[in-house]
This record gives sequence, structure tokens and C-alpha cells, in this order.
Amino acid sequence: MNGLRARRRDAVLGASALASFGIIRPREARAATALNLVLESEVVILDPHVITAAITRTFGLHVFDMLFAMNERGEIKPQMVDAWEQSSDRLTWTFRLRDGLKFHDGAPVTAADCVASVQRWAPGDPLGRMLLAATASIDARDARSFTLALKEPFPLLLQVLGKPNAPLPVIMPERLARTPRSERIREPIGSGPFRFRADLWRPGNVMVLERNPDYVPRAEPPDFLAGGKDVKGDQLNLRVMPDQTTGANALMAGEIDYMQYLPFDLIPLLERTRDVRLLGLGGLHQFQGNFRLNHEAPPFNDPAVRRVLWKLVDQQAILTAIGIPPQFQARQCGSFWMCDAPLSTLAGAEIATVDVEAARRELQATGYSGEPVIVLEVAGSISQTAAMVLIQNMKQAGFTVDEQVMDWGTVLARRVRRDGWSMFAVYSNGTDMMSPLTHFYVASTCGDFPGWSCDDRIPPLLAAFAKAETTEERRRLAAEIQRLAYELTPSLMWGQFTIPAGYRTRLRNLIQSSYPMFWQVERTS
Repeated sequence: MNGLRARRRDAVLGASALASFGIIRPREARAATALNLVLESEVVILDPHVITAAITRTFGLHVFDMLFAMNERGEIKPQMVDAWEQSSDRLTWTFRLRDGLKFHDGAPVTAADCVASVQRWAPGDPLGRMLLAATASIDARDARSFTLALKEPFPLLLQVLGKPNAPLPVIMPERLARTPRSERIREPIGSGPFRFRADLWRPGNVMVLERNPDYVPRAEPPDFLAGGKDVKGDQLNLRVMPDQTTGANALMAGEIDYMQYLPFDLIPLLERTRDVRLLGLGGLHQFQGNFRLNHEAPPFNDPAVRRVLWKLVDQQAILTAIGIPPQFQARQCGSFWMCDAPLSTLAGAEIATVDVEAARRELQATGYSGEPVIVLEVAGSISQTAAMVLIQNMKQAGFTVDEQVMDWGTVLARRVRRDGWSMFAVYSNGTDMMSPLTHFYVASTCGDFPGWSCDDRIPPLLAAFAKAETTEERRRLAAEIQRLAYELTPSLMWGQFTIPAGYRTRLRNLIQSSYPMFWQVERTS
């Protein structure tokens, strides 16, 4: 149904079949400490400041470093920073870098590099723009210290500098950070635990990240993105494979060590495969699926018509149709900010009760007159399956639906138009959707973001959330924002779920996370 089964192969690929993908074998140089990995997609864009793509984030977390980082409990901890202090009026923050920080070209990391990097990153990020609006100045004091002066207190300052969602506030050399945001950096020189080997990069085949011998890890144990990043191996080989089935077969054959996203239809076979383990976590490590609606064009320019859809999104039916095993499904989740997460709330969710007949009656009471709902579908994707389930209910409720199948690139091109589409399905990391300030479709309220949803009551609440001093106040505001979001309907959640990763048991100390992280991993023979 979702295109995965159609690609399934009965036979496991052997070593000779995978030779064409350049897999490093134990007899080759340094292979005993090289990890062969298949990630969600090929790394194409190497500039973590300018894009929200998760694969560029993964690249950035290994090659670059950040001033602060989030731990497993959602707390922000120092990473490149050694010490910091806040003035009594809470308007001046002073940061001091820790000893031993070097870029991959051998140059020391300086405060000037940090200032330039923050200035380049912030304009392109919603939270970064909030920080800029509150900032009076940011200046280097000496080689290792810089000061950030605020116009007004900004309680989320550390959370912004250590946020885990893309685009990442990574630190790069000042000369690169002076590159205009309209231009992508061409030489990704960071100070992270791995360095990019441009001479070994083979687009369409393999990217090599090599252990940074100059990296000095923090003394603390690793804790999600925080703590010590003590690299045990020599290199990471990021392999490009034609489809999920090829990657899964390579994992079962022992030709690769790790695969980020396993195909659901092969999970039973993978679970029975000796020396393969599945990694599927809950809460923030899950994904949230959304249907993004276009508020500019009929019929979803009518809020009453949009709200009818809440009675048609059957999360359990969608996740089951996709083929997600029950153990990797969350319960029916009505929280915009993820379930089993710090800001989880059901405020406003009472209207999201699946009832096709009630939806039919509600639709008849609106001004809907049969205008086609143009649904953009990505061929062969799980989001297409999600859309197909919703469309079936929409037709039963009386909607006219025009399904248009295309690739993801075409969806991205079409969605920037204010007409010619009504909705599309997508899914995102939980860490991107866990807060009103990072949830793509709520954080962009009344902004120039495809979908163009706007309720003038929400932006002031987002600003208040950013200034809230306590967790309790942020939770209260998150619930209030969600009530309005249910009325506005910028998007509709179609389910919370896990796409499990798979790895060989020869990997030791693999950090248990939906984020691929390989600085602590050891590979045994």
C-alpha cells in the first residue's frame, strides 16, 4: 500500500552484490574501526545554518559543535562553553569558552568565531529571530570570552543557543560565518568530533567523516546531545543505497553496521535476525505526522470547513494502514506538542473525535459548495498512505478531492504558491514539534510560511511563552496556544510513531536516541 512492500526482495543481498556500493571490509585499511552507516538520505547540503533538513542536522552535529546542548531530560547543558554568568538585572550574559577547542584546520576557536556564527545563524531561525529582537549587542571581549547584552530579559537564551532542532546554531570559523546566508558554505570546517573528508566524498556513493584527533571531549558522560563526545573509532562511512530494502538486507547480511530508518514490512524478519537489534524509542524520539493546510485558497480559507477535518483524521487507522507495528505506535495523540513530552496537553482536543457522519452534518452547515480539495501526495511514501486514509473519510463526508501524485521536490516547489494546492502530508521529529516556538505550523502563525495560517491572538502568546520565567507558566501558555490552534487548524496531526533504527550487536555503547550519534560507539570484530 505504501510502496514499501512493492520494493521488497525475498533474497538477502550477499557481499558480492554490495561491493558496488563500496562497503569497507575488515581486510581493508582501518576497517576494524570504521562504521558503515545508512542514514535517512544522502547528505547534500553541508551548511547547518541555512536549512531545516534533518540529514544536514545529523551532519552538523558530528562535524561542528555548539555552545550548549540538550540532554535526555530536555535540560540545556554547556558544550563549548566552560562558564557563564548573568548580571543582576538579567540583561548581560558573559560566556567563556573551554580550553582546547580547535577547528579542523588547526586554528583555535575564538570568541569572534562564536559571535560571527550566532549572527549568521539567527536571522534564519524563528527562535534566533526572537533572540535578535531582544539583543542590543553581542561582542567578543577577548580570545575566549564574549558578551551578549539584551534590551530586555530573555529567559530562553540558553535554550535557544542549545536547541536541538534545525537549523542548528553551530560554531564555524569567522571567515566562513561571514558568508552571506544567501550563499551556502562550501568548506564545512567545524570543531566537532569528526571532520569532513572532501577528498573522499563520492556523491551518490559515500561520504567519509574522520575522527578529529584534536577534539577534546567534555569530562561528563554522553547524555543525548550533551556531555562528552569521546570518539572510539577512526571513521564513519555514510553509504548511499538505492532504497530501504537494499539497506535492510545489507544490515541483515552484516555488510553495514547501522541503518537509521527500517522498512516496516521487514521488521518481523529483522527482529528474528541474529546479531541485529532494533532501536525504537517513545516520547520525543518519535515522529509527528501532520496534514498542512493552505489557508489562502478555497475551501480551507474557511475556518469552519477546516475544523470539519478534525472529525475525519483517524490516527490509529492511518498508522495501521502504513504498516507500523503496534509497538511503534503512540496512542491517539491530541497534543500539538507531542504526547509523553514536557508540554503535552489535551487543551482544545475535544473537537478531534473521529465521527464521519457528524463531519458530514458539519460540512453541510458550512459554505462549502464542492470546491476540489487538491491533495499533494509523495509517491510511495508513508505520508501518501496517511493521505489516502484521510481522503477516504473526506469523500464519505462530502468533500470533492483531487489527488495529485508527485515527488517531494515538486511538493516543495508547489507549496510556495498561494493557490493550486489545499493540503499535503508530512512527518517531523518530535524534538521539532515539542514546543509552540519550534512547531513548524504554529511557530509560523501570521508569518510568510507556506500555508499562511494566521490568528492574531497567537503571536503575542508565543512572545509571552518566550519570556515566561517558569515551567508552569510555559505549560499554561502552551495549553492556551493549543486551544487557539485547534480553532485555527494550521495543521492536523495524523499520528505519533516510531521509525525504528537497526544496528549490529557488534556496536557497543550506541547512544539510545532517534538522532544518529556515533561519537561514543565502539565496533567489535
